[in-house]
Amino acid sequence: MRSSPPELTDPGSPTADTARVLVCTLGDLLLDVVVRLDEPLDPGSDVPARTSLSTGGQAANVAAWAVALGARARLVCRRGAGSAAVLAEQGLHARGVELVGPRSDEEGGVVVSLVDADGDRTMASDRGASPGLEARDIDPAWFAGADALHLSGYSLLREPIAAAARCAAVLARSAGARISVDLAAAPLISAYGAARFRAELGELAPDVVFATVAEEDALGGPLAVPIWVRKRGPAGCEALYDGERLALPVVPGDVIDSTGAGDALAAGFLLGGDPRSALQHGLVAAARCVAETGAMPPTVSAP
Repeated sequence: MRSSPPELTDPGSPTADTARVLVCTLGDLLLDVVVRLDEPLDPGSDVPARTSLSTGGQAANVAAWAVALGARARLVCRRGAGSAAVLAEQGLHARGVELVGPRSDEEGGVVVSLVDADGDRTMASDRGASPGLEARDIDPAWFAGADALHLSGYSLLREPIAAAARCAAVLARSAGARISVDLAAAPLISAYGAARFRAELGELAPDVVFATVAEEDALGGPLAVPIWVRKRGPAGCEALYDGERLALPVVPGDVIDSTGAGDALAAGFLLGGDPRSALQHGLVAAARCVAETGAMPPTVSAP
């Protein structure tokens, strides 16, 4: 029998009134195609699988989890055209996320996640219209009253969306928001150039950085930022801050699909108060995420 997903209760609950918190995110809005395999792929053959469609994209996931945890959220992105884009937008609206940004004639993006029997996933991504977001598209009004701006690392490794992200960071910080970055994929960091990316992150000066061990290694180690969050998968999570290292284990529970766990953790961390409470809250959110299929929190409205 499957155990119930962990509840967001103490010590993982936020310390602030999250209903007043506004989290802005910037990055991709994609259609997630999750293919859960009952057995390993057999090249040239056919194996049984269970497939589901949902809204996805790193920035969209963080925004949806922020709403699921009681906050308000706004996703800044370049919206695509076509059926994939329509489904993705419907799923985001159904989860209570406000969507802003220009409309494009380019097709919306799609990411395919192959999930094995242990819940580990491998992804293939077509980002579609998202990377075309430009600095001139950014409206300062989108960040008025924002408490946090979360930037997807994918958005910092490709132009013109990287320029849009930098512009958004300046506007959000001037509005009093703190800036967080998720480093995204290690191979992309290596291809982009670790030294170049470190220098650009240094200029961006984020308040919080989220990184897997592989992403941290690809970057050449942690940056000197106020809080560095190291995601260690089944081994839990660590926060480096003020010369201290805080390590917490994962929250026990079923692992059905690890897709989006890091995004749920980021949302929980941003709403969780002091580093210990934030890390625990993020881990509880991640445990809820992996207990279900897909990267998004559940919704009663079908996308």
